[in-house]
Amino acid sequence: MPMTYENTVALVTGASAGLGVEFARQWAERGADLILTARRIDRLETLAADLEGRYGVKAHVIASDLAQPGAATALRDEIAGRGLTVQTLINNAGFGSHGPVADQDPAQMDEMIRLNVLAVTELTRAFLPGLVADGRGALVNIASVAAYQPTPAMAVYGATKAFVLNFTEAVAYETRASSLRVLAVSPGPVSTEFFDVVGSRDAAVGRMATPAQVVTAARRALERRSAPPSVVVGLGNRLSALASALAPRRAVLAVAGRALKA
Repeated sequence: MPMTYENTVALVTGASAGLGVEFARQWAERGADLILTARRIDRLETLAADLEGRYGVKAHVIASDLAQPGAATALRDEIAGRGLTVQTLINNAGFGSHGPVADQDPAQMDEMIRLNVLAVTELTRAFLPGLVADGRGALVNIASVAAYQPTPAMAVYGATKAFVLNFTEAVAYETRASSLRVLAVSPGPVSTEFFDVVGSRDAAVGRMATPAQVVTAARRALERRSAPPSVVVGLGNRLSALASALAPRRAVLAVAGRALKA
């Protein structure tokens, strides 16, 4: 059964760039109103004006740094205070870094864990009862092909995305009796600002996808009722994930280490 978009509201985190912008665009194109959140309010306002003008939807803007303690609860309360009800939650905000753990900035690692893990968990918990009760929308969490094997030189990032993958699949099972669609999306490298933040192109292993390709794959997976609760975007990435599951762990680790130039 096709997803319902009109007369629904989608909350998109990390909506100021990359995949977040494309999720917002594709949902708006199909009639969903939006709540856009990220740290950069100027970008959010520009995107909101564009989507409203182009698609005739309403786009609400809320500036938030979800890596900060209490940010998820504050965002939920702000949304409720505006009289809005969320039907779809797209947990897209996140970032990575490249280099040995011993050389990483501890503060940056903490921030990565708070954003990639704690914010996803807290937002999911905050909105899940309403999403399940309404049942017209979806919960979409952005994982990564890095979730399918250990990732030397991106150890913390890969571990956070493994959490997102397993967490999302478990929530999908727990809510299987409802009509809510729950999906973990695992892209490989995507042509966004991600690698500017990472600070190295050594992390870009495999064919680079566009945001449109990733979001379209996610949307199509949501619209297949029989689809599994996770999707790996791109044939090469799917083969890599499968190989990681079948090959000896030591071999997987060695291949990943060479690929990421650890």
